Amino acid sequence: MWGKITQLPLMAYFAVTGFFSDLKNDERGLSGLVVTVILILIAVVIAFALRGQIMDLIDRIFTDIDTELDNF
Repeated sequence: MWGKITQLPLMAYFAVTGFFSDLKNDERGLSGLVVTVILILIAVVIAFALRGQIMDLIDRIFTDIDTELDNF
Protein backbone atom coordinates (compact mmCIF):
# COMPACT_ATOMS: atom_id res chain seq x y z
CA MET A 1 0.00 0.00 0.00
CA TRP A 2 2.78 2.45 0.93
CA GLY A 3 4.53 1.61 -2.30
CA LYS A 4 1.57 2.78 -4.34
CA ILE A 5 1.20 5.94 -2.24
CA THR A 6 4.86 6.86 -2.73
CA GLN A 7 4.64 6.13 -6.46
CA LEU A 8 1.57 8.33 -6.94
CA PRO A 9 3.43 11.69 -7.20
CA LEU A 10 5.94 10.12 -9.54
CA MET A 11 3.19 8.70 -11.76
CA ALA A 12 1.40 12.04 -11.75
CA TYR A 13 4.62 13.79 -12.79
CA PHE A 14 5.19 11.40 -15.67
CA ALA A 15 1.56 11.68 -16.76
CA VAL A 16 1.73 15.50 -16.85
CA THR A 17 5.11 15.70 -18.56
CA GLY A 18 4.04 13.06 -21.05
CA PHE A 19 0.89 15.04 -21.75
CA PHE A 20 2.85 18.22 -22.41
CA SER A 21 5.42 16.50 -24.60
CA ASP A 22 2.61 14.91 -26.61
CA LEU A 23 0.92 18.30 -26.84
CA LYS A 24 4.10 19.91 -28.14
CA ASN A 25 4.49 17.25 -30.83
CA ASP A 26 0.81 17.22 -31.84
CA GLU A 27 0.06 19.81 -34.52
CA ARG A 28 -3.60 19.02 -35.16
CA GLY A 29 -5.14 21.59 -32.84
CA LEU A 30 -2.42 24.19 -33.00
CA SER A 31 -4.20 26.51 -35.43
CA GLY A 32 -7.31 26.59 -33.25
CA LEU A 33 -5.19 27.47 -30.23
CA VAL A 34 -3.42 30.23 -32.13
CA VAL A 35 -6.73 31.69 -33.32
CA THR A 36 -8.10 31.61 -29.76
CA VAL A 37 -5.06 33.43 -28.37
CA ILE A 38 -5.22 36.05 -31.13
CA LEU A 39 -8.94 36.66 -30.52
CA ILE A 40 -8.33 37.08 -26.79
CA LEU A 41 -5.53 39.57 -27.49
CA ILE A 42 -7.77 41.53 -29.86
CA ALA A 43 -10.52 41.66 -27.22
CA VAL A 44 -8.05 42.93 -24.61
CA VAL A 45 -6.71 45.62 -26.96
CA ILE A 46 -10.24 46.77 -27.81
CA ALA A 47 -11.17 46.87 -24.11
CA PHE A 48 -8.14 49.03 -23.30
CA ALA A 49 -8.80 51.28 -26.30
CA LEU A 50 -12.42 51.87 -25.30
CA ARG A 51 -11.74 51.97 -21.56
CA GLY A 52 -11.94 55.78 -21.36
CA GLN A 53 -15.24 55.94 -23.25
CA ILE A 54 -16.75 53.15 -21.17
CA MET A 55 -15.68 54.83 -17.92
CA ASP A 56 -17.19 58.14 -19.09
CA LEU A 57 -20.44 56.38 -19.94
CA ILE A 58 -20.58 54.66 -16.55
CA ASP A 59 -19.80 57.94 -14.75
CA ARG A 60 -22.55 59.71 -16.71
CA ILE A 61 -25.08 56.98 -15.88
CA PHE A 62 -24.30 57.09 -12.16
CA THR A 63 -24.36 60.90 -12.16
CA ASP A 64 -27.83 60.80 -13.73
CA ILE A 65 -28.96 58.28 -11.13
CA ASP A 66 -27.60 60.46 -8.30
CA THR A 67 -29.34 63.58 -9.61
CA GLU A 68 -32.62 61.70 -10.00
CA LEU A 69 -32.33 60.36 -6.45
CA ASP A 70 -31.56 63.88 -5.15
CA ASN A 71 -34.65 65.24 -6.94
CA PHE A 72 -36.80 62.43 -5.59
